[in-house]
Parts: sequence; C-alpha cells; structure tokens
Amino acid sequence: MKAEYKTKAQQKKFYNSAAWKGKQGIRQQALKRDNWECQECKKAGRVHVDSAKVEGERKSVQLNVHHIMELEDHPELALKLSNVTTVCLFHHNEIHKRFYGSRKIDEWRDEKW
Repeated sequence: MKAEYKTKAQQKKFYNSAAWKGKQGIRQQALKRDNWECQECKKAGRVHVDSAKVEGERKSVQLNVHHIMELEDHPELALKLSNVTTVCLFHHNEIHKRFYGSRKIDEWRDEKW
C-alpha cells in the first residue's frame, strides 16, 4: 500500500517517525549535509546557523528541513535526501507564503478615493 500524507494526522505521524526525526533519519542527514545552515540565506551571502542546545532547557528551533516537492503531493519522495533542504524559519514561512505582522502594501491599492 502506498503511503499517504494528506491529513494533518498522517503528516504528524510521519514527522514524528524515526525515519524522519531519528538520529539517523533524513532530517538529521539533511542538516549535516547542509552544515546546519539555511541554504536560502547562504544563496544571498548570509549565514544563519542552528541554535546551540543549552543543557536543561528546550532548544529553540532555528532551522527546518523543507520538502522541495511537497509531502502531500509527492509521498514517494518523502524520505529522499535529494528532495529536502535546510532553511531558517523566515525562509520556510516565505516558501509556504505564511506572513506574520505587517505586509507590504500593494502599490496599486494605496490611493484612497
């Protein structure tokens, strides 16, 4: 049976699996391959690395491993290292068109009649 990741529950189960999240999982392999740096920031000549773990405290998330071809549309690529890249939270939200706070005003709609 072919794996499906259409529902939030299916996706959550996948993202909590050892194949994705484990010490030898695809997520860790991608972070190591990308030197724990955001690849989008790197393209722009900037450096954004992962935060350090402080003993006794929860580690803040600075980087995500992003599926280039989306999980729900291409489940066959879910665990392919060539289909994932490391990005910072800003770029991950930008890729998924999730914006928080103020957004740029459309230049053609700024005039009030």
